[in-house]
Amino acid sequence: MVTKSDNKASCYDFFIEVRCRTVQLIDPLTPEDACAQSMADASPAKWHLAHTSWFYETFILENFEPNFLPYNQVFRSLFNSYYNGIGEQYPRNKRGLLTKPSLDEIKAYAQDITSRILRLESLGNIEVERLIELGCYHEQQHQELIVMDVKHLLSCNPLRPTYMKFREKINLQKDDGWEKIEGGVHRIGNTTENFSFDNEHPPHEAYFKTFQLNKNLVSNGEYLVFIESAGYATPEFWLADGWTLIRENNWKGPAYWEQIDDKWFEFTTDGLQPLDLRAPVCHVSYYEANAYANWAEARLPTEQEWEIAAQCALSRGCNILDLFQSRWQWTQSSYAPYPGFRASKSTIGEYNGKFMSNQMVLRGSSVVTPENHSRTTYRNFFYPHQRWPFTGVRLCRDI
Repeated sequence: MVTKSDNKASCYDFFIEVRCRTVQLIDPLTPEDACAQSMADASPAKWHLAHTSWFYETFILENFEPNFLPYNQVFRSLFNSYYNGIGEQYPRNKRGLLTKPSLDEIKAYAQDITSRILRLESLGNIEVERLIELGCYHEQQHQELIVMDVKHLLSCNPLRPTYMKFREKINLQKDDGWEKIEGGVHRIGNTTENFSFDNEHPPHEAYFKTFQLNKNLVSNGEYLVFIESAGYATPEFWLADGWTLIRENNWKGPAYWEQIDDKWFEFTTDGLQPLDLRAPVCHVSYYEANAYANWAEARLPTEQEWEIAAQCALSRGCNILDLFQSRWQWTQSSYAPYPGFRASKSTIGEYNGKFMSNQMVLRGSSVVTPENHSRTTYRNFFYPHQRWPFTGVRLCRDI
């Protein structure tokens, strides 16, 4: 992790802003909504609020608060996600069984931790500020997870309830051409003094050939053509694991798509809506993205190609659209350490390095990603079968 310490006021402001946003995401939910867990990959909304509070309590208050006393000793294991160095964790797939503590009790816990962080006499300490900054960016990741998990939960309800309105419908511009990106040796990874996660380091050189990246994301309308062209019934387009997956789960299209009386609809955070053919396709797995690319006689970009193309778009005027705040974009790159990467040996070092296996990298950001949480070097990662994140497709091809 590389950080640039801000002053006490900016650290305070960022922390307050992030904590308030998490509460705003929880507020529309009933206690029943906030407790339920729709699948093992998802977590109840109130668990996210508790876990982000646990992070500040465990890594900051426990080490820097004079005369520290835990809010509740049981919370240490109850809301530990995956930090083996801290101790035992409550099973992830059983978090929906935690009817106690109640949502009100979790909100009280969150408020207590927030107040105690703000009262820290050592708030001007650079190490404390660094940990608060990391905690805020960690919490922003959980803010996106809250939206993902709530959307999946409500999609299981035949009432098709509304959660809150997000800018899910982003109509693509009509420029559907390709942008040429010159090959050669390029520098990959984060070189700034601003905040970044450890998996964005160390910067290194990477070589690739000249390629073309599609200026637009793949739209719902384009993806519908793939479906209607028997894309989900043609094994030649699919990786073996993907073909097995769609057959075993009877997938016929992206998650949240539904056909009613020969018309297509999509479940959104604002309930069931007619499918917008102009919007970028969303909620597809890596296997689906790869199959679509094969059908379109193209491929997915590597994460290095995506990063250089994004740098070109931001600094040299390449005409590539919707890189950020639209859809996370699958790459064909496995999530692996950069050359020379070494995970920290501290407990906080369990953050990213331990997950560098069997997952695929996504680049960009989505409509529900906090605005200051996007950058060209950010490496998101999910398992190839997962599609409850806000994931889309951008095509690449060789020259």
